[in-house]
Amino acid sequence: MCKYSQITDYLVRFLDNEVTKTGIKRVVVGLSGGLDSAVVAVLAKQAFGDDLLCVKMPSQYSSKSSLDDAEALCRDFKLRSITYSIEPMLSAYEAMHSDLDNLRKGNFSSRMRMATLFDISARENALVLGTSNKSELMLGYGTLYGDLASAVNPIGDLYKSEVFELAHYLNVTPAIIEKPPSADLWDGQSDEADLGYSYAELDAAMKLYVDERLSREEILASGVDAKMLDMIIKRIFRNHFKRKMPVIAKLTSRTLGHDFNYPRDITL
Repeated sequence: MCKYSQITDYLVRFLDNEVTKTGIKRVVVGLSGGLDSAVVAVLAKQAFGDDLLCVKMPSQYSSKSSLDDAEALCRDFKLRSITYSIEPMLSAYEAMHSDLDNLRKGNFSSRMRMATLFDISARENALVLGTSNKSELMLGYGTLYGDLASAVNPIGDLYKSEVFELAHYLNVTPAIIEKPPSADLWDGQSDEADLGYSYAELDAAMKLYVDERLSREEILASGVDAKMLDMIIKRIFRNHFKRKMPVIAKLTSRTLGHDFNYPRDITL
């Protein structure tokens, strides 16, 4: 059995277990036409069948190719889907704030999509599945309370380069695998251009620093670019707050997050 066969089997069982033990049977996924959401959708289809609902949420800045790719994935894997445009909300906010730059516009778009997705999840009595990979989570390359939000995330321990490999194993629509990674937040936006390096370069260095726990000096000795490594280390620590629940000031003997730490799935 190949590596990704085992990973697929585990993640499908993980999704089924983590969702059904809450008493909820349905899930929703925001489908962008990108790689991560496609992989999560295909895994969720195996776990939940027609109890999966994919939600496409384009804006006026979404590329037609992304919408076409999302449609193709739904056809290829017989995914139930609906479309809710965030264009009216984004346009209204832009009209109120003429000084919006691309970063603020992208963050607002991401949060409007997640607000929409959680509202649909309430209507459907469903849980929202996350689509952020390990590369993005470690580097803080995501929007707090936007695309980083979810109830359950099946791919958060897979680096982006591994998500590509899993997508090949799952036979994800080729056009999705082959196009450059992009959050599609504005025209021409590219993940690797934003980060300054390819995911292959970033992941190789992060595996040494995060998973193998090598020192900076040991990693540099292996030939990794010093500028890139320093950027990775800086981003990992600078964005750690995005990976944690909000810190609560301790005033009593039992404070949430400090010494009132029941497991997430505790029951009476």
